[in-house]
Amino acid sequence: MNTEKEKMLAGELYSPVSKELAEDRLRAKKLLHRLNVTEYIMDGKAASTLRELLPNAPKDLYIEPPFHCDYGYNIYCGGRVYFNVNCVLLDVVKITIGSNVFIGPGTHIYTASHPLDAKTRRKSALAKPVTIGDDCWIGGGVIICPGVTIGNGCVIGAGAVVTRDIPDNSQAQGNPARVVKKLNQP
Repeated sequence: MNTEKEKMLAGELYSPVSKELAEDRLRAKKLLHRLNVTEYIMDGKAASTLRELLPNAPKDLYIEPPFHCDYGYNIYCGGRVYFNVNCVLLDVVKITIGSNVFIGPGTHIYTASHPLDAKTRRKSALAKPVTIGDDCWIGGGVIICPGVTIGNGCVIGAGAVVTRDIPDNSQAQGNPARVVKKLNQP
């Protein structure tokens, strides 16, 4: 029988109130408190806390606190990723971020979702992964919804709500975000 954590990570319906998941979230909250309050300046101590919180991110990941996430261990990053202040990542399942990605202040990345059926929603949650390619710039206040893939070389305008995939080398903006321009084209 699968645990609720195994179901969650597989993208299946799961119960978020399981003891194991509650303990994982509490661990993340304690590390986030350390990062966001005690070690607010990005120095060696803060970098050590960040590596503990985000074990699947490289050492050159840079985050301007405050920063928030659900678990931390579902965030995977390439090299040279920068998060500006007040970013929120609901990493119920995998969030994959390529290399050389700049994420503006107040950006929210959601993998967490809920069933549309009210009866099912009372007991269960679900999630869909999010992927951001290499060399992207995500503007301030962007919301990236569950299941979205943003291709390589994209620019997402400030305040956009990304509800569907964005192809490589595209500039997208608006609510819902729409491609307004192809980038790096001859």
